[in-house]
Amino acid sequence: MPSEKLTLGKELAYACGMVGWSIMTNIIIVMLPYFYLPPSNAGLVQLVPQLLLFGVINILSIIAASGRLADALYDPFIASMSDKSRHRRGRRIPFMQWAILPAVVFCCLTFYPLVKGVSDNNSIWLAITMVLFFMGATTYIIPYNALLPELTHSAAEKVKLSSFQQAGFVLGIIIAALVNNYADLVQRFFHVTDRDLAVQYTIWGLCIVAGLIMLVPVLAIDEKKYTTGKPAHLPIMQAIRKTFGNSNFKYYLISDFTFYISLSIVSSGLLYFVTVLLNIDESEGGKLMGAMVVSSLLFYPVVNYFSRKIGKKPLVLIAFGMLSLIFVMIYFLGKFPVSPYVQAYTLALLTAFPLAALGILPNAILAEIAEQDAKETGENREGMFFAVKYFFVKMGQTLGIALFAFLTVYGKDPGHDHGLRLNGVCGCVLCLAALIFFSRFKEARNT
Repeated sequence: MPSEKLTLGKELAYACGMVGWSIMTNIIIVMLPYFYLPPSNAGLVQLVPQLLLFGVINILSIIAASGRLADALYDPFIASMSDKSRHRRGRRIPFMQWAILPAVVFCCLTFYPLVKGVSDNNSIWLAITMVLFFMGATTYIIPYNALLPELTHSAAEKVKLSSFQQAGFVLGIIIAALVNNYADLVQRFFHVTDRDLAVQYTIWGLCIVAGLIMLVPVLAIDEKKYTTGKPAHLPIMQAIRKTFGNSNFKYYLISDFTFYISLSIVSSGLLYFVTVLLNIDESEGGKLMGAMVVSSLLFYPVVNYFSRKIGKKPLVLIAFGMLSLIFVMIYFLGKFPVSPYVQAYTLALLTAFPLAALGILPNAILAEIAEQDAKETGENREGMFFAVKYFFVKMGQTLGIALFAFLTVYGKDPGHDHGLRLNGVCGCVLCLAALIFFSRFKEARNT
């Protein structure tokens, strides 16, 4: 093992990588449906046709799915390259360094359609930019996450570093969720009258900031000083097969996959739930997301404490159960006999504990799975474990965006909102499925 442990400063530097990545990824998740298929009261121009394939799937769903699928197929490749790297600076940091600029540029270009109006050309452009953005983001996040088991040497350290990482992720969510609030300021102080242009300027600014933040762990962490991971030797397909051969990993993976579908439904639908179901201003969406994730930070010490006392698995199961009930509440938003603001912020506060538990614990659990597998097989395939995870995360996010976009066909406007409410039903079913699958996960309490 390395002779040195990470200091607090290095832990914070590591978390910065997640902040930047989270900002850009959540800009895509939060803003993509709202920017290209806005509700009638958004002040934005619709940019892609609301066409249905086979009478079921709309074009935005197809674009989101194709972009994520191409990226997800790229995950194992970059994981294998990272696992086998013999670079003098380490197996992970060099990949992270060169991924930042493409991710920034193509995240911004995703929101620069070729035609300001409904056009098939916009659909083609969107598909291309999304593929290139996600490939850049993947080249950063897979090696970044593979550092987690390599930088930590006990279960407690893994949970602690995962807590810092998740704090960075939720901070990124808050920043991304406030796009419309920043766009309001751009319009006010820079006298930009075009709402679409104000949103585009905002996204450029946020992505540049995100890229600079992603540089922090690249510059601050000397990978060779803190890790002892040796290059893997397995060919890519054999490495994938062996990774899937870990039975405990399969239960983890299925539950994680269903969770990310439901999480993407919430992220994609937040602005619609606020403006359509609750009939309050879109700027409240960012504040609502901020309240939700900031309040979740208060539960981080609780999650850390009880994960040591009772284990990680019970906390994850409780979180899935709570989320299923929260999705039921989404179905009834706007119909409770209390103020829309009370409904919105009650829902946000109830989501705090599940967000904390499901943000911190899964990566810590996966780090333990990867570490145990390395001990048993003698192959350091941390990158491949996280690549497989993020393949399913991306598929989950894609299906979440696609499912949300599909259900908008059944109503996404004031007075015609049945499609938005159906997302609550879907989310509830998904969280219950995640609970059932994760109940079969066998937690090793001695790690």
